[in-house]
Amino acid sequence: MKFTDGFWHTRPGVDALYAREVFDVEAGDGRLVVTAPTKVINGRGDTLNTAALQVTLSSPAPEVIKVRIDHHTGGFEPERFELNESAQGTAEYDGTTAALRSGRLEARLERGTPWNLSFLLDGEPLTESGNRSLGLMREDGRTYLHEQLGLGVGEVVYGLGERFGPLIKNGQTVDVWNADGGTSSEQAYKNVPFYLTNRGYGVLVNEPGLVSFEIGSESVERVQFSVESQSLEYLIIGGPQPKDVLDRYTALTGRPAEVPAWSYGTWLSTSFTTDYGEETVNHFVDGMVERGIPLSVFHFDCFWMREFSWCDFTWDPRVFPDPVGMLKRLRQKDIRVCVWINPYIAQRSALFDEASKAGYLLRRADGSTFQTDQWQAGMGLVDFTNPEAVTWYQGHLRRLMAEGVDCFKTDFGERVPTDVVYHSGADPERMHNLYTHLYNQAAFEVIEEVKGHGEAVVFARSATAGGQQFPVHWGGDSTASYVSMAETLRGGLSLGLSGFGLWSHDIGGFEGTPDADLFKRWTAFGMLSSHSRFHGSGSYRVPWLVDDSEGDYGAVAVARKFGRLKSRLSPYLLAAGRQAHETGTPVMRPMILEFPQDPAVAYLDRQYLLGPDLLVAPVFRPDGQVEYYLPEGDWVRLLTGEKVSGGRWLTEKHEVDSLPLLVRPGAVVPLGAREDRPDTDHLEGLTLLVNPGPEDDWERRVDILTGQGPGAGFTVRKGEGGLVAESAIESGWGLALPGGERVPAENGRAVLEWMPA
Repeated sequence: MKFTDGFWHTRPGVDALYAREVFDVEAGDGRLVVTAPTKVINGRGDTLNTAALQVTLSSPAPEVIKVRIDHHTGGFEPERFELNESAQGTAEYDGTTAALRSGRLEARLERGTPWNLSFLLDGEPLTESGNRSLGLMREDGRTYLHEQLGLGVGEVVYGLGERFGPLIKNGQTVDVWNADGGTSSEQAYKNVPFYLTNRGYGVLVNEPGLVSFEIGSESVERVQFSVESQSLEYLIIGGPQPKDVLDRYTALTGRPAEVPAWSYGTWLSTSFTTDYGEETVNHFVDGMVERGIPLSVFHFDCFWMREFSWCDFTWDPRVFPDPVGMLKRLRQKDIRVCVWINPYIAQRSALFDEASKAGYLLRRADGSTFQTDQWQAGMGLVDFTNPEAVTWYQGHLRRLMAEGVDCFKTDFGERVPTDVVYHSGADPERMHNLYTHLYNQAAFEVIEEVKGHGEAVVFARSATAGGQQFPVHWGGDSTASYVSMAETLRGGLSLGLSGFGLWSHDIGGFEGTPDADLFKRWTAFGMLSSHSRFHGSGSYRVPWLVDDSEGDYGAVAVARKFGRLKSRLSPYLLAAGRQAHETGTPVMRPMILEFPQDPAVAYLDRQYLLGPDLLVAPVFRPDGQVEYYLPEGDWVRLLTGEKVSGGRWLTEKHEVDSLPLLVRPGAVVPLGAREDRPDTDHLEGLTLLVNPGPEDDWERRVDILTGQGPGAGFTVRKGEGGLVAESAIESGWGLALPGGERVPAENGRAVLEWMPA
């Protein structure tokens, strides 16, 4: 939201009051409490009829500083994100300089000077709130607080949720407000008021309602964020590397959960508005098996329930007369089952009257149930602030799981009204984004309760800060086009830089029907994402119905090739998922995360690292041409074994069964032996694919997680005359170079005699 008219003036109707100086400071108990009047105090008379801001600095975690700004404090404490806080930091004030330190991060103010709150890491400046930065803005009877933090020369901003425009947010206006707007607009399903920069820090605005960001837009030298409120809270999170920032941010807001090994396999959907019954389901499942395309999960979209009845959590008996038997038969084929749900109860549903009378649905101010015809006729919204409503909702999910359902696609959760009353009395404006968090949490908890820790997974569309705890999230309603495929990737990379570790998207695009070439290109991209799902709107997305051509370039062959490759990559992906769970580093990584010192990667949003060691550059053109940047070092093409030198841009042309997929210098990529599924004993027939680093003393430790049974650790190093790999296990694994043959291990040791020059 913009308040100024150029550099000197405010917009018509705006009364701007800025913090002008540090008047006094109270230091103690690890806090600084600063009085910042909105005019310079030259004498006692200046303290009259003057607004002042109270600025409180504290440290809720190591290398994190919280800034709380209050105008009037007599109101109710507003809802904020749930943070994992513990008292940290030391506060000092010598009468002139005030400082709050948390590890290597420091906030500093000077009394009696123009307002300036500076943040430093290891004594080096990160950013600052300077002159005319901290403001109390009044317009049309409304009160806003805004803060502006400085941007340095060459500093670029990432994050703010799953946003589909440029990965770099500089120059953009971003309103953090969940909306069902598809993937080709400024709206987003997953809005997160958190950003990080390439200068070594991140900022979380701890406000779950509407936060308006101006990122080098209203003021090109600053990032501005504003809220309509009497208080504003934000946290500075120290680095110095982007991974460090994500580590500390997810420690505060919650780590991504680990998900089961089977979830990394292929998901196949009925699609949205298509006709289907058990016969269609079996045709699709059996067709995938017959064609050698791995399949782990089958998803039933909306019409597993009767129309006008969503959600009543009841199988439509006209097409599914024996749902329990059907689910049992699918499990006998080693297929997991996902079903679509949303947090809305249609008026026609047998559950509506029950929920309405019990107070389980959001209400209007007059006490009546809020209803709308948008989406489902007369529907109401479950009030997840009511513990009894949560128990009631979860009970229906437990019943479905007892029938044989394994997980849920938690769709919607964005269109949440603000003219409603919550059971908890929460502010509906601040609950708009938080609603989806409670919704996804309710579903995730049930699955974890039934399946056990580490076995829960949802397929969620909407989220906000902290929602990364309940994976997986998918990219929403894209269209069947190359430009939408590219914007989908940008959204996923932006979400990864916002703390979300696991992500997926609709292969082929949701709206419309992809042509054969687009479907095949998107299949390769989709199978090289953390999670992979074939899904669409009005057409089936099984490969042979999109493209029935034979040979290596047909859709079936492409799906089989990349589906099998992903199955073999399962131990690698499981390890990347474990890292996301432990540190917040996403499985799909923007280049800036792995190469923060390389200035060439700052703006790259058409390529990524899958895990730590595989560079992926999807093809976004029908002629197969792709341009990508390869950082320094000797890379190896995973699909061919060809060596490629980095430190340059490459332009290549690829057939539909290929794309740039390169192994990083110094990488050890574990490959499982099984091509049909991801949840197997990966130690049986394991191959360690090695692209050794150039150093003579190069060594790499790799821990293997398996879909069944315990894992094992391996050490790979350069030895005399070749590579040496060692482990406590004595058989069932081997060592290989990209493009080379596997060398079996003996007595827990494998030696590869040949190394590339």
